[in-house]
Amino acid sequence: MEEIAGGPASPPPARGDGPAVAARPAAVEAARVTKRYGETLALDGAHITIEPGATHALVGRNGAGKSTLVSILTGLQAPDDGEVRFAGVPAPRPADRDAWRERVACVYQKSTIIPELTVAENLYLNRHDRNRLRLIGWKSLWRKAAELLETWSVEVDVRRPAGELGVEQRQFVEIARALSFGARFVILDEPTAQLDGAAIARLFERMRAMRERGVTFLFISHHLQEIYEVCDTVTVYRDARHILTAPVAGLSQGDLVAAMTGEAARLRDHAVRVPVPERAPVVLDVRGLSHGEVYRDVDLRVRAGEIVGLAGLGGSGKIEVAETIVGLRAPQSGTLEVAGSRPRPGSVPDSLAAGVGFVPRDRHHQGLVPLMSIADNVTMTVPERLGTAGFVSVRRKDTLAREMIDNLAIKTPGPELPVAGLSGGNQQKVVMARALAGEPRLLVLITPTAGVDVRSKEFLLGKVEESAGNGTGVVIASDELDDLRLCDRVLVMFHGRVVAELPAGWHDHEMVAAMEGVDLDA
Repeated sequence: MEEIAGGPASPPPARGDGPAVAARPAAVEAARVTKRYGETLALDGAHITIEPGATHALVGRNGAGKSTLVSILTGLQAPDDGEVRFAGVPAPRPADRDAWRERVACVYQKSTIIPELTVAENLYLNRHDRNRLRLIGWKSLWRKAAELLETWSVEVDVRRPAGELGVEQRQFVEIARALSFGARFVILDEPTAQLDGAAIARLFERMRAMRERGVTFLFISHHLQEIYEVCDTVTVYRDARHILTAPVAGLSQGDLVAAMTGEAARLRDHAVRVPVPERAPVVLDVRGLSHGEVYRDVDLRVRAGEIVGLAGLGGSGKIEVAETIVGLRAPQSGTLEVAGSRPRPGSVPDSLAAGVGFVPRDRHHQGLVPLMSIADNVTMTVPERLGTAGFVSVRRKDTLAREMIDNLAIKTPGPELPVAGLSGGNQQKVVMARALAGEPRLLVLITPTAGVDVRSKEFLLGKVEESAGNGTGVVIASDELDDLRLCDRVLVMFHGRVVAELPAGWHDHEMVAAMEGVDLDA
């Protein structure tokens, strides 16, 4: 399925009911947009038309041109050719940032909230009310911030430090801040990547309520099921070009994936794996692990070559258990052994020395040092492989980095490139490469495919299977069903306790019910 109606040569569809009815201008329209970065063609005559009050999805594989379009729609970059219009009016001059803020706002996957400031200060940064002495009028600021949040039904204490907010609360504060400038077109860039199922449902409910009040959304996500749940229309970009715009209701997921990939492709169905022999050595033995109400009495054994899932919604304790295994947290009670050794509780160096590789849940804050090179990021946990007596051999470092780049198929001109210059999917591959660089006995992965496209997801999960095939024990903590489908068995957590263990071959409704704490046999 190479092209679908509405491909690169097709003009944007006409709007309106006929010549007797005045067409309502599109909320946003980008036409014939082209953008080059050196020899790289980032957008090639691409277009998109977003109707007022719609939730319009933009999808495509990493490198398809989505991020470039967002930078153009928000005025951060000017197109080399083509034009952008808001409600039929040409976009402001690039230097007029206030005019852009009045037309469009973007809530990025990586939060722009300043954690050291209060919610009120973040909402009105550089727009503080001042008294006659030109000092900040705090009471006035708090009142105005509270009124703004109340207007958009965001329940957050405006005097609270923003760093104390959860991911969901930060996103709602960012949306409210964007709307305070007057913009009624909001771009949501991977907004669900760090949210659990309940928080995602609340986000979608809030989006629907805002739409009724005249807000238009461009929704960018790698999770195709979300497109079908919350969006009216979907646009697909591939290889810097517009491929398809179609109503979501009339488009099958198979056709959508085909448009994204250029072929009839989908995430492969993982066959039930051959059971790991009972005689296989135990690489992880967790007994009675507890930490207050966060998680209680968790028992978990993983054999070499076995893939075990930890599933559950937000607050289930699955992530905290995974972080305890790798030494990011210390349990209050219980024992934990890795390949026969007992790392000190809460010690990441001890866990690494015991043979643990780790992919954290948030690559931006926990997984990468963006301004450092790929080579530095990939090798930072294995200094013993780079030299002796504390000295690092650049040759050894680059050699190991190139091996991991080839192994993970990271698209880069070389290991010296800063990680910040990579797409999201390739950044996640760098995180996975570092986890594998030490040839771990145990691999612990938290939501390992969050925020990556379909092909990158399939590739990363394939590497997990390959590692298990080589004898590495694997723990996957996730509420992504595609991640969990890979597992030999899945332990489901609810409110800090393991409430079910599902063998491979489970059905989606069984898993979702267990994660929600529902007993289907009751």
